[in-house]
Amino acid sequence: MKRKKVSAPEKFKLDDSLIMEGDAVHALQRMPSNSVRCVVTSPPYWGLRDYGYDGQIGLEETLPQFINHLVAVFSEVKRVLKPDGTLWLNIGDGFTSGNRGYRAPDKKNPARAMTVRPDTPEGLKPKDLIGIPWRLAFALQEDGWYLRSDIVWNKPNAMPESVKDRPTRSHEYLFMLTQSERYYYDSESVKEVGVNGKLRNRRSVWNVKTQGFPGAHFATFPQSLIEPCILASTKPGDYVLDPFFGSGTVGVSCLDLDRRYVGIELNPEYVSLAAERLSIKENNIIKVA
Repeated sequence: MKRKKVSAPEKFKLDDSLIMEGDAVHALQRMPSNSVRCVVTSPPYWGLRDYGYDGQIGLEETLPQFINHLVAVFSEVKRVLKPDGTLWLNIGDGFTSGNRGYRAPDKKNPARAMTVRPDTPEGLKPKDLIGIPWRLAFALQEDGWYLRSDIVWNKPNAMPESVKDRPTRSHEYLFMLTQSERYYYDSESVKEVGVNGKLRNRRSVWNVKTQGFPGAHFATFPQSLIEPCILASTKPGDYVLDPFFGSGTVGVSCLDLDRRYVGIELNPEYVSLAAERLSIKENNIIKVA
């Protein structure tokens, strides 16, 4: 598929949903300020997988480099986000390697195999839980974001782990951050049914099964996790941004909810997968030079 190229200094107007192929920071720099109402995203995890692209997030040699890289991305996100906008950020954790090599392929689920395994971060010990989500959340808070909520994504169908010395991990975090003290939040749109059968304000533990999509990595961002974020933080017709678009699940949710989307993705294979999935027009796919 032939894609329109955008040169370095050029910015463009948003008049329809689109996908941008390229580095997240470079692509964000082409976007107009105050142009999206909501950001929903799940960045690559640190030290898990090498997709074979220079500069990809997650391959940094040290944990501070990874955190700083993401802070730089979300600093640019802050510029394109409307003053009353909201960032919903999912990020996974991990354990130190104990100076072992990367994990061998898993016969039952090949996608689980690690293709990289970084050294144990300074100050941590072998087998330590790294605490990546909270390290990132506090770094973003220090960079000026308001940390408004920590949502526990409980996975009823979490993958089993062959561990005997700790509980099996079955959750990740979804952080809600804003750039202003006052922001748009429609609590009525995301109310849930309480134990008494009556509607109540949504709680901070969300039970959502993981789900895959053919051709994508094994743990795509579930729509049931994405849609409450979009409903609470946008109105119909608003733009939702995902700077780590992957297979385009945020875009699918936007179409289902009558919102528009901007997806940024470094991997051309995922861009093609998302484009096919979303049936997007060819001239709405932009390759950032």
